[in-house]
Amino acid sequence: MTWSQVPDRHEAASGLRIVIGAETFPPDVNGAARFTHRLAVGLAERGHEVHVMCPAPTGRASTDVVDGVTVHRFTAYRTPFHPSFRLVWPWQAQNRIDKLLAEIKPDVMHVQSHFLLTRALIWRAERDRIPLVATNHFMPENILGHVRVPGLLRAAASKLAWWDLTRGFGKASVVTAPTPRAVELLMDNGLPQQARPISCGIDLDRYQDRPVSPDPDHRTVLFVGRLDEEKHVHELIRALPLIPAELRVRAEIVGDGSKREALEQLAGQLGIADRVRFRGFISDEDLLDAYAAADAFCMPGIAELQSLATMEAMAAGKPVVAADAMALPHLARPGRNGWLYPPGNVPTLAARLTQLFSDDAERERMGKESLEIIGKHGVNTTLATFEDVYREAMAESRRLTRLADHPRLPEQPRTESRERAERTA
Repeated sequence: MTWSQVPDRHEAASGLRIVIGAETFPPDVNGAARFTHRLAVGLAERGHEVHVMCPAPTGRASTDVVDGVTVHRFTAYRTPFHPSFRLVWPWQAQNRIDKLLAEIKPDVMHVQSHFLLTRALIWRAERDRIPLVATNHFMPENILGHVRVPGLLRAAASKLAWWDLTRGFGKASVVTAPTPRAVELLMDNGLPQQARPISCGIDLDRYQDRPVSPDPDHRTVLFVGRLDEEKHVHELIRALPLIPAELRVRAEIVGDGSKREALEQLAGQLGIADRVRFRGFISDEDLLDAYAAADAFCMPGIAELQSLATMEAMAAGKPVVAADAMALPHLARPGRNGWLYPPGNVPTLAARLTQLFSDDAERERMGKESLEIIGKHGVNTTLATFEDVYREAMAESRRLTRLADHPRLPEQPRTESRERAERTA
């Protein structure tokens, strides 16, 4: 579909014209892509005209209307460090960006990152005085494992990555992150303005009251996510043989990534290949069934700014065992809906899973507590909050535009007669 075939914006439902910039979007499978899709579709359903600008997974540029959202995909190129991540060169995209922004005339722009395509959008927002909102889903750990930065240089590379992010996001009227811990991380790394926490939100109803036939022969601990370095899935696999055999616990691993082959080999080396099921990417319906069928959920990742997969498991009423890292303590509450364990401490992870699977009544109670905790993260609350943020950014942009267009007159030099008049006034 070409731009001329997209319905005229004046025929769209009343609301804001919103451009969302993203470096990853479905069919990509990751938390940032899923959040961006849910945000875009939710805003469109609430009467806004929503345009997403993102890399093309096939590499070829296109424009299509999907789920009520106009998706502009830009020519993109594969990278050597990740099989699915694609890059858009800004100097190739700039003419199309300018043309689209001139035709859309957005009321607000909302970028989900600060890399190449989104960096170009940040520049355009600053140049054209488009109100800008930025949401951070990034941690340096998300990429350092893929680009093979030597251990001794990681601290410097991480510091440089944070500097680059805060420099770009510093141009936004409003900066958000999914959790208070994610906000704290931004502030600690030099963001010049105060960021605010806004949950990624979740459609709670999708995960509840789903019929399931439990496996009578096993109990299942589920992991969902990318099988990459920072997810530390090897800790879950290493913990499995330390759980008493009579508990009949197996692991189900949903997702794919650069570490899948190594993880499959590890399960074989430990003699538990028959107790670990690698399912790869699965459909949305199968994923809902996987959450429903699991007895517990484990998230060993150390770079989670919120963890949508953990939220989804909680919405399905499952207790959680998670690494005591980043934002996971916002979700896994020790003794209430699950347990935390020190990252890297496999014996403690095994002990927590053993504790969880040794008491069916306690596990059921914790699952109900997960439902209680996640109830505050409904997607409608997130959408309404972002609508308020957009209008706030627009108001701030109008204020700054007025100041720029009507600068204060320079103060007149003080003369002796002026000073005498002021003293007698």
